[in-house]
Amino acid sequence: MRTERIGTSDVRFRRQAEGDFAVVFVHGFLDDQYVWDGLIGELTTPGIECVTLDLAGSGDRTQASGPFTYDRFADEVGAVADALGKPFVIVGQSLGSGVAELVAAQRPDQALGLVLVTPVPLAGTRQPDEVMDTFRSLGGDGDAQRAVRTQLSAALAEADLDRLVVSGTRMRPETVREAADCWNNGHPAGEQPSRYTGPVLIVRGEDDGFVTDESVTQGVAPRFTALETVAVGQAGHWAHLEQPSRVAGHLDHFLARALPAVQVSAWTNAFEEKSANAFSDAFAADVTLEASALTRTVEGRDQVKNVMAAASTIYDSLVFTQETVSGERSYLEWRATAFGGTQIDGVTILTKNADGQIVRAAIHHRPLGVVHRFSAELGRRLNGVLDAEYFHRG
Repeated sequence: MRTERIGTSDVRFRRQAEGDFAVVFVHGFLDDQYVWDGLIGELTTPGIECVTLDLAGSGDRTQASGPFTYDRFADEVGAVADALGKPFVIVGQSLGSGVAELVAAQRPDQALGLVLVTPVPLAGTRQPDEVMDTFRSLGGDGDAQRAVRTQLSAALAEADLDRLVVSGTRMRPETVREAADCWNNGHPAGEQPSRYTGPVLIVRGEDDGFVTDESVTQGVAPRFTALETVAVGQAGHWAHLEQPSRVAGHLDHFLARALPAVQVSAWTNAFEEKSANAFSDAFAADVTLEASALTRTVEGRDQVKNVMAAASTIYDSLVFTQETVSGERSYLEWRATAFGGTQIDGVTILTKNADGQIVRAAIHHRPLGVVHRFSAELGRRLNGVLDAEYFHRG
């Protein structure tokens, strides 16, 4: 883990792990960046870097001066995303969900996905003053913050509740008032369809009395096109803290669809393990395999994983040298040796479905003489598993 700063500003961000893609986390009202640590620890997606930061006025930035607005927050989080220099998925909770949307909308080429956890509508909640006065007056009042958090959660551990109260009471009362007005009044962009048109995941706590199913259905979801919504049981407004493993599972599932390298990574890792089960994890149930070393298409996960596991054991070495992604397809160029040093070159084309699983693999070996020899050896190793008609003779 390392901490970096944006220029000479007070904006600092933490970078955890390394990868070709980043996942940027934006906390909500009264919280700080450490609220994400438990969820990050549950993620299993390979090849990602996780990034957190404190919004102005929160966490280690309680002395920051205003304004505390969506535009100010989005400018600072956007500067962090730009500093990473890599494609990213951005995750925001509550107030942070609107910030995350604005950042993603301003960077359509870099933002590969948007995740909104218990999101308040970007257009604002428009609560009356008698309701908002409760939230505006929370600054410095630990007992009141504890009561509100307890009321809006379903399974907050006592230690998490204590830490949230400590974090929230550090914020200056004037900051709390302005931040509350920020999410209540909203942003003009929330009055129209979202400018972000990439994949979106909304995660809602089933027992959240503030961000209800109705508020999501009417005030958030209609603004997006490529949308999936999930509800997490035994969770309220802090679903990422109350059920971190469940929310992490939904996020991993989303990342498998949004990040082009995830399905490629599953494929290349399976070659290293050389086992049928390793390939099975990458495949959809109805996957098909076409190859120059086969005379016909192999269909279904069980048969395809058996073929791939047997084929991987024929290679003495195999290195993936180039890869590129276009939509749902990934193209991998590779070089291998087999049969005591014979060189084999090839290209593999992988097609994924909406869940990020491989539904079609097309493998092209060269030169022709090696193709025939490879096919014959593959047939020998799969004798009794796959009909001999699938393999070249000669």
